[in-house]
Amino acid sequence: MLNDIKNDAQTRMGKSIDSLKHDLMRLRTGRASTSLVDNLRISAYGSEMPLNQVASVSLGDSRSINITPFDKSHVSAIEKAILASDIGITPNTSGTVIRLNMPPLTEERRKELAKHVSHEGENAKIAIRNVRA
Repeated sequence: MLNDIKNDAQTRMGKSIDSLKHDLMRLRTGRASTSLVDNLRISAYGSEMPLNQVASVSLGDSRSINITPFDKSHVSAIEKAILASDIGITPNTSGTVIRLNMPPLTEERRKELAKHVSHEGENAKIAIRNVRA
């Protein structure tokens, strides 16, 4: 009985920590990461599809993400989805390749990131406390 409760609590606490890790990976810092565009949905073939099913996503260097659509007709749809998202980056298109250049962090952005990370950490602590109670 006690082992069941302990195992259940450990599982639920682990899920809270995994959720925090997932949320922190999606933050836009000064370094490029393909996880920034993982959750984008593109209007293609008459339905909403994830970006990785419509295009190839790769890192150009430490400050840029390259997106190459499988079908050239999806370039404008991908650009619209990026502009409509909350990423805050303007896409640069050259032919069929879409580039997302990460701007360097400013002091204001660093402070904003620190507040956001602190808030997410506090939410994870609260979730773990709720499991324990």
